Amino acid sequence: MLQRDAKFNIGQIVRHRLYPFRGVIFDVDPTFNNTEEWWQSIPEDVRPKKDQPYYHLLAENDANAYIAYVSEQNLLIDDSGEPVQHPQVQELFGEFKGDFYALHTETAH
Repeated sequence: MLQRDAKFNIGQIVRHRLYPFRGVIFDVDPTFNNTEEWWQSIPEDVRPKKDQPYYHLLAENDANAYIAYVSEQNLLIDDSGEPVQHPQVQELFGEFKGDFYALHTETAH
């Protein structure tokens, strides 16, 4: 499989290219790393290739907050300037910087 560098970064806010949701990236897999059943559940006409980065998002749409797993080809930068309202954002990230979240900085005591 072809492996390449991820286009997006942890803490970056992105939106889905086809579906009405957005989120903040909290993890990246260099290639597909989910179940075959999950991959097969995606309609074939929009099923992404496995040999690209996949992103774990704290995602939201108009009705719900959830965890999403999305291929790089289906993500775009979200330029709304709005924070993500997912309830777990505060657990993983610090300050909202307009188009990304700063990672928590842990201080030693």
